[in-house]
Amino acid sequence: MALPEQMWQCQTVNCGYTYDPDRGDRKGKVPKGIMFEGLPDDWKCPVCGGGKKCFRSLAGPGSAQ
Repeated sequence: MALPEQMWQCQTVNCGYTYDPDRGDRKGKVPKGIMFEGLPDDWKCPVCGGGKKCFRSLAGPGSAQ
């Protein structure tokens, strides 16, 4: 499992869904503990279907904080 400082969340700009590594994505069959960068390139938001390019970091590198 990743270190806590590596477990930041990413949120889609389309619908506001937040991918949380602590929860994973049950609908997309992604187990908890998988960091956003570790998601398959073809993974989609379970709410709006947006691709990984539609997401922005809420903390960590590349975030607005």
